[in-house]
Amino acid sequence: MRFLYIIYQICIGLPIFLVLTILTALTTMLGCWLGNGHFWGYYPGKIWSQLTCFLFLLPVKVEGHKNIDHKTSYVFVANHQGAFDIFLIYGFLGRNFKWMMKKSLRSIPFVGKACESAGFIFVDKSSPRKVYETIKRAEKILQGGTSLVVFPEGRRTFTGRMNEFKKGAFLLADQLQLPVVPMSISGSFDILPRTGKLLSWHPLKLTIHQPIYPQGKGQDNQTMLMEESYQAIEKGLPEKYKGEKKSGK
Repeated sequence: MRFLYIIYQICIGLPIFLVLTILTALTTMLGCWLGNGHFWGYYPGKIWSQLTCFLFLLPVKVEGHKNIDHKTSYVFVANHQGAFDIFLIYGFLGRNFKWMMKKSLRSIPFVGKACESAGFIFVDKSSPRKVYETIKRAEKILQGGTSLVVFPEGRRTFTGRMNEFKKGAFLLADQLQLPVVPMSISGSFDILPRTGKLLSWHPLKLTIHQPIYPQGKGQDNQTMLMEESYQAIEKGLPEKYKGEKKSGK
């Protein structure tokens, strides 16, 4: 079965995926250029992500949709197991949101320009002024139920286990006084780890936890949001994915 799955993904899955990716990027750019970036910046990517999971025959399970209010803006945070985290969240979270991503991703052909057109937030840490500009941009975007998704580890794990969290997402939630929603991702590392080249078949699971609301404002609130988010995400993971370190930087 492993051999047949490799043949399928190389001969059928990958060519169709590349065509879908280019079409999705072009549709997003054109739709956002014509107007209504709120719609075109989200739904083409959502459909692309769902089709990608179906194309590679990956079963998806989502728990916890009832925990979120569709009229409330949130900062969603999740562990970062692998590339398929993107498809799982984008396709199945069921919320219109913007990604917060590294500035370097803007250079990816088609995808980078589509992300820019969709209004995703590229983080520039080159100076305090740039960080401040990122916060102000997020403040304008996170209104009317539009939310933000961040991987607070900052990069995909090499081992499958959670890494320490960086504080950027929680600083933003503190500044804007938004609730944080932790999400546990399981299975993505088994499909395509950071050092992998070919996919392995494995189910994907997304667990959406209860929102964590700000308690005041400042360093203590940021620490609380980060620590409670880490604990909630870790609790929703199998033992082999749990983090080795509990504190963030």
